[in-house]
Amino acid sequence: MGTYVHLKAADGFVFPAYVAEPDGPPRGGIVVVPEIFGVNSHIRAVADGFAAEGYLAVAPATFERVQRGVELGYRAHDMQAGSALKKSAEALPAPGVLPDLQAAVQHAAHGGKVGIVGYCWGGLLAWRAACELDGLTAAVTYYGGGMAGETEAARKPRVPVLSHFSDRDKSIPMEGVEAFRKVHPEVEMHVYPAEHGFNCDQRGAWNAEAAQQARARTLAFFGKHLG
Repeated sequence: MGTYVHLKAADGFVFPAYVAEPDGPPRGGIVVVPEIFGVNSHIRAVADGFAAEGYLAVAPATFERVQRGVELGYRAHDMQAGSALKKSAEALPAPGVLPDLQAAVQHAAHGGKVGIVGYCWGGLLAWRAACELDGLTAAVTYYGGGMAGETEAARKPRVPVLSHFSDRDKSIPMEGVEAFRKVHPEVEMHVYPAEHGFNCDQRGAWNAEAAQQARARTLAFFGKHLG
């Protein structure tokens, strides 16, 4: 079980983050960037899972600049609320929530080299972080919404990136994934026979086989770059 701490961004903004610590000395730090549902029970479980693998895991609350204390489930009205919050967060003046992720990276650095992993909107934020933030060593994205768009694909990652996509993702068509692959051959990319959100065992889209395979690849990737 982890605990909540308060982090301060460079502009003075203070926000909470869920921190899960390993039993022994950390083998590195991992920033876990949530979906559009906030730092809910699933994201806390994901952070706990990385801590069980020996990492100091930090899951920042990425909606705090637009609404405090967001924790949603996966029902239809939660989807609507999360989508609206994402729209508001994306409308923030640049650099948006990236300063909060930078503060999370700095906190995770207490564990050693730092990686970042994000899911859905968090995957997009992890991609931006890989291109913009300091102090990262590696980044992993899960079905990062918007990554395949022209604007995001034009970014240049500063660290090694591993990206997980799925072939039945209605929000990220395969033609976009293939276009992203052509622009970024340096990104290690895997496509799974699954739907958007396949990693979350609280969603109907959960695919145990794809989730397990992606997790194994993610852990190997972090083991290689953070070890």
